[in-house]
Amino acid sequence: MGKYAQLVIGPAGCGKSTYCNHLHEHCQAIKRTVHVVNLDPAAEAFQYPVSLDIRDLVSLEDVMQELGLGPNGGLLYCMEYLEDNLHEWLGEELEGYGEDDYLVFDCPGQIELYNHLSVFRSFVNFLKNDGWSICVVYCLDAHFVTDVSKFLAGALQALAAMVKLELPHVNVLTKIDLMEDKRHLDDFLFPDPRQLLPQLNASTGPRFHQLNEAMGALLDEFSLVSFLPLDITDEDSIADILGQIDMATQYGEDMEPRMRDEMEAGDGDVEDGGSDDGGNAI
Repeated sequence: MGKYAQLVIGPAGCGKSTYCNHLHEHCQAIKRTVHVVNLDPAAEAFQYPVSLDIRDLVSLEDVMQELGLGPNGGLLYCMEYLEDNLHEWLGEELEGYGEDDYLVFDCPGQIELYNHLSVFRSFVNFLKNDGWSICVVYCLDAHFVTDVSKFLAGALQALAAMVKLELPHVNVLTKIDLMEDKRHLDDFLFPDPRQLLPQLNASTGPRFHQLNEAMGALLDEFSLVSFLPLDITDEDSIADILGQIDMATQYGEDMEPRMRDEMEAGDGDVEDGGSDDGGNAI
C-alpha cells in the first residue's frame, strides 16, 4: 500500500503532542496502526507510546550541560545534529518499517526550524527519497483567533512553512473545545484577509496600516491558508482531519486495485488447476 507519514509542526504549546495522542487513540479505535515518533530532544513525558525517540540520538539536557548552551541554542544544535545523522540514525531506525506502515512525527515547537533553517527540508527530502508519502500538519492554538494580529501572524507562519517544505499541508486549529465563544469561528477557518483587515487596522496605529495591507495581500495572493477545527471531545473532529490527510497523501487509494489483482490471480489459480467444492480437480 505504501509508506505514509505525518509531520506535526507548529508553535510551542499549540497542542501538537495532544493531537498526536488523540490521533493515536482514534486510530486504535478504528483498528488502524500508527507509530508515533518523538523528534523533540527537550521532551520529558508522553501520553502516547513512543516508537522512535530522537533522545536516543541526542538530548537537549546533555547538550546544554556539555556545551554550555541555552535552551534555544541547544535545541538548534540538536536538530542540526539530527540533520547530520539522518542516514546513520534515522535511516537505520526506519529499516524496521516498510509497506503499510504509518508514522506520525511529533516535532519541536521552534517555528524557525520550519521557516528559516534547512533541518526539516533535509528531513522531508530524506523521507521522500526513502519512499514515504508525507503530509505536514500545522497546528495553531485557537487562542490566536481572539486577536486578529495574532491570527494573521500565525497564518503567515503556516504559509511560510508551506512554501519552505513544499509538501501536502493541512492546517489545524487546536483546542477548539476550550473556546467559550465560537460564533465567529468560521471567519478564521476560511480567512478572508480583506474582511479581517479593518479589525487589524483598528488595533494598530495609522503608520502600520500599509504594512497590514501588505500582509493581507500576501495571504490573499497565495490563497492557501485555511484551517480544520480540532475538538478532542468530538470524535468526528479528528476523523475529519484524518480524512483530509488521507486524501492529501492518497492513503489507501491503491488498496482496491491491489485487492482486485489478488482476486484475479486467485481466479487464475482455480482455472489452472484448482479444485471445486467437492475437492475434485477442475
